Amino acid sequence: QVQLVESGGGLVQAGGSLRLSCAASGRTFSTYAMGWFRQAPGKEREFVAAISRSGGSTYYEDSVKGRFTISRDNAKNTVYLQMNSLKLEDTAVYYCAGGGVVSATPTLYRYWGQGTQVTVAS
Repeated sequence: QVQLVESGGGLVQAGGSLRLSCAASGRTFSTYAMGWFRQAPGKEREFVAAISRSGGSTYYEDSVKGRFTISRDNAKNTVYLQMNSLKLEDTAVYYCAGGGVVSATPTLYRYWGQGTQVTVAS
């Protein structure tokens, strides 16, 4: 099995940048597609970005496309989310997830991290 731990969250002003990291334990990390999801207070969890197990394919929610970039380093068992041009609406707890296929559907991911808070201020 895989355990995931997110880091890199914090407070940033609108228009700023932040990079999130997700460190995975387990020998099978490279066999999993990885995704980032987020959940704001009072709202449902939503898809942000996903990447295939090799890193060759990426998928983004329209609202973050062009601003966020997902990447992975299988040698380090780590997936990243580079967030640029941050907006107030990006404020949420961000979760890293691992699954068998690239997907925007939360239920298709088997493993989840505990989340890291991202707060964007005006």
